[in-house]
Amino acid sequence: MMTKLRKVLCLDDLEEAARRHLPKPVYGYISTGTEDQISLKTNRAAFNDFRFLTRILVDVSKVSQSVTVFGQEYASPFGLAPVGLSALAAYRGDLVMANAAKASQIPMIVSGSSLIRLETIAQSHPGAWFQAYLPGDLRQIDALIERIDRAGFSTLVITADTPVAGNRQNHTRAGFSAPLRPTLSLAWQGLTHPSWTLGTFMKTLLLHGMLHFENNYATRGAPILSRNVQRDFSDRGHLDWSHFEHIRKLWRGNLVLKGVLHPDDARRARDVGANGIIVSNHGGRQLDGAVSALHMLPRIVRACPEIPIMLDGGFRRGADVLKAVALGARLAFVGRPFIYAAAVGGSPMLTHAIGLLRSEIARNLAMLGVKSPAELTPSQLVQIRDLVAEQ
Repeated sequence: MMTKLRKVLCLDDLEEAARRHLPKPVYGYISTGTEDQISLKTNRAAFNDFRFLTRILVDVSKVSQSVTVFGQEYASPFGLAPVGLSALAAYRGDLVMANAAKASQIPMIVSGSSLIRLETIAQSHPGAWFQAYLPGDLRQIDALIERIDRAGFSTLVITADTPVAGNRQNHTRAGFSAPLRPTLSLAWQGLTHPSWTLGTFMKTLLLHGMLHFENNYATRGAPILSRNVQRDFSDRGHLDWSHFEHIRKLWRGNLVLKGVLHPDDARRARDVGANGIIVSNHGGRQLDGAVSALHMLPRIVRACPEIPIMLDGGFRRGADVLKAVALGARLAFVGRPFIYAAAVGGSPMLTHAIGLLRSEIARNLAMLGVKSPAELTPSQLVQIRDLVAEQ
């Protein structure tokens, strides 16, 4: 394990390691975006539109990267984004991520498409947040919200950018379906990726039984591997603001709306009672060609300065996190790199990955000439288009 850790010097190193370790369908599920993957690529490219403007001769001998959100102090301005099927990529993946987040004192959002019961995850990390995909009718919504409340979560994240499923043609090319269908191709992937087959899939099967979609509803969903069973994708196309208002009346804790790109939607969410907003295009997995969260962040911060604005999409470096913070984000959520880390090296690799990002943030804060994320403002950034215009 120490040799593995030494080879991972940045988060980008984890993707190639995960590609080798994971069967093609599982890796394809995590790594790809929808259609031509324009939004996926734009999320990453957006950070290059901004450059730092440093200040010198500032005493940065004592730098802190802690932030406070919803009255909770976190050690760093980033957290673990919700990633569905984590326990298929890594042995007990959701628990690995929850425990690493708890030990590192950073936020973690449990995915509604997770394969370990939300009650089990809440027991492991009571401070985790839960992300829900709304079922199709009020009775199912009420039952799910009641279940999340009973489990002890205090922050609920509602993902609202999935009225229909995105065009996942790249999943199909990779051989992924939900549930996975037993085929000769899938069997071959298992044989040619023995460390995943033995260390994740078979170990889970022997110790915990077949994985199921546990948390989309108040009751257990479909198994992850089945020849005939279909996963229940309830129609969400009719859901509207009245459903979010209904949840606000039910939910006593912090309520966050995820999937916001338009400032008018951010204002409405705030007015209805959202305690926070996550700006997101769903990691490039829904509408291809949707604008990046980073590009919309300043507009949404201006629209709703009273509540924490957070975002996800494309984060790979500490510099990326600090650019988002300078533009007004309170937290940046990182998805793919952290599940890659859990897949290839479990808790030690995930803790290592968190440490890499944290070290980059500390180093970059000092080189910027600021002592904490709270000191960052848009004045520390220059947009490339402005520099070009001045020439």
